[in-house]
Amino acid sequence: MDLPLSPRIRATQTPPIPSVRAWAARYAGGAGPVLDLTQAVPGYPPHPDLLAKLAEAAGGRAAAGYGPIDGEPALRAALAADISAFYGAKVTTEDVAITSGGNLAFTMAMTVLAGPGEAVMLPSPWYFNHRMALTALGIPCVPLECRAEDGFIPDPDRAEALMAGVRAIVLVTPNNPTGAVYPPEVIARFAELARRHGAWLVLDETYRDFLSPAQSPPHALFEDPDWRGGFVHLYSFSKAYCVPGHRVAAIASGGGFRSELMKALDTMQICAPRAAQTALAWGVEALRDWRAGNRDLMAQRAEAFRRAAAQLPGWRLDALGAYFAYLRLPEDAPEAVATAERLAVERGLLGLPGPFFGPGQERHLRLAFANASEDVIAQVPSRL
Repeated sequence: MDLPLSPRIRATQTPPIPSVRAWAARYAGGAGPVLDLTQAVPGYPPHPDLLAKLAEAAGGRAAAGYGPIDGEPALRAALAADISAFYGAKVTTEDVAITSGGNLAFTMAMTVLAGPGEAVMLPSPWYFNHRMALTALGIPCVPLECRAEDGFIPDPDRAEALMAGVRAIVLVTPNNPTGAVYPPEVIARFAELARRHGAWLVLDETYRDFLSPAQSPPHALFEDPDWRGGFVHLYSFSKAYCVPGHRVAAIASGGGFRSELMKALDTMQICAPRAAQTALAWGVEALRDWRAGNRDLMAQRAEAFRRAAAQLPGWRLDALGAYFAYLRLPEDAPEAVATAERLAVERGLLGLPGPFFGPGQERHLRLAFANASEDVIAQVPSRL
């Protein structure tokens, strides 16, 4: 007989991507090679010079030892300068801490922000790992429904009525799973809402490097001289630099939050991977043009997916952006989980059904096209 385990972990959602990939084991191959559009993975390798820097740093003695709890100063300084340039505001090295990946950055931020009985608001559909982290931590979640007719943009007015007991509001833009980009005025209204209710605003901008120049800067929060008192910014190097396996992300925050964050950093990670930090400290500035080229490549793939979706009778492209397409199923199709399983087993197309991203998503399917060339994207209509 097995002994009891944590009820919070038992209540946490099963990892979605392995679940969908398991369905593909029953695929006989009749429609062609498996098209795996489950995970947000860059579809091109890291820059060769970055790989060389990684190899050099990993082979050095320094990378084998412990590093600073809040990250290598060179990377913190490079990211602070990059944030300052991108948002047209002054962010300092002291504002930045480096973490072992974006999921851990979120988990540690929630650990710092939410006390017993205090809730966190997540717009729904949400990034499933955010919801999983809250469940695992025992933090109540307040869903904020986002509607397809609104482009999946969260409504601050609807959030106002749900603020009782909320310690933090989390926004992800460009959004995972929908790809929606939140307008600056909406972000500003959420910042004001959080401030009025004594709550924190947490903004996850993992995909901000894939915004078009016309969409930048995406908000003016860093221009507020008081931003450090109520705003926490999350960033990941995984997508922009094609290094998800090296697990490097960052939190930008003010001194009060940061002093408590240091406890979480030391408890949960001690230090982020050092070799990757050393290489990325060089890459932030040196690879600026390369990043811009990848941004343009992703925009081309998004447009290729838009063209592909236009060939699908009955399907509706409800949102598109960054790495993601969020499709509404035809009226006569089964619910999303059954449809996604059938697509995997019969057509070799792997996507994530909407219910993995929260309540009310039974008619949606997320396809992550970042790792797919335009030739592969062109095969999607025949699979669907």
